[in-house]
Amino acid sequence: MPAANSQARRTHSGNRRDEVARLAVLHAADDLLVEHGFGALTIEAIARRAGVAKQTIYRWWPSKVEILLDTLVEDSEKRFPIPADEPTAEDVRGYLHDFARFLTDDPAGTVLLALIAEAQHNPGTAETFHRGYLGPRRDRERAMLAHAIGTGELSPVLDPDAALDALVGPILYRALTGATIPQDLVDTLFDILLGPRST
Repeated sequence: MPAANSQARRTHSGNRRDEVARLAVLHAADDLLVEHGFGALTIEAIARRAGVAKQTIYRWWPSKVEILLDTLVEDSEKRFPIPADEPTAEDVRGYLHDFARFLTDDPAGTVLLALIAEAQHNPGTAETFHRGYLGPRRDRERAMLAHAIGTGELSPVLDPDAALDALVGPILYRALTGATIPQDLVDTLFDILLGPRST
């Protein structure tokens, strides 16, 4: 999986200087994307902002998409981790709220939106993005939902994958169009699509 490959790239040298440089590159890419957009983001600009040589970047990442992907993986795990330890219905609700906040209030959410947009017309980006982020994350989201369903806390009106799409789709749409994502929208989606079983 690309996440594992990314980890291999990150730690191949095994010293603190490389880790400092790696983080500088990720932060520089994140900042420049927010400031100038995906189209204007270049390896040269990232190298200048991070204070590293272009060769250092190319040794670890083949493209700016791979840099942004590593940034997205790290930021997602920090900002809205997927509940994995016997998640409850409220854990799932909280995860959806965290996701909405990530997209609208966190600069790192811009990376996710930019990669989604770029993937629409670049098959290479779409494949890398799905393999390195969307696919693995969906597997874990599905497991989160399956546990809450298995314990009887949730009773989705759709199959798990369709339910996840129906939950995430409106949230992403509003973020992509620059609209706010009210908390009651997230709660309504949750209650309608994942409501608890009636007793």
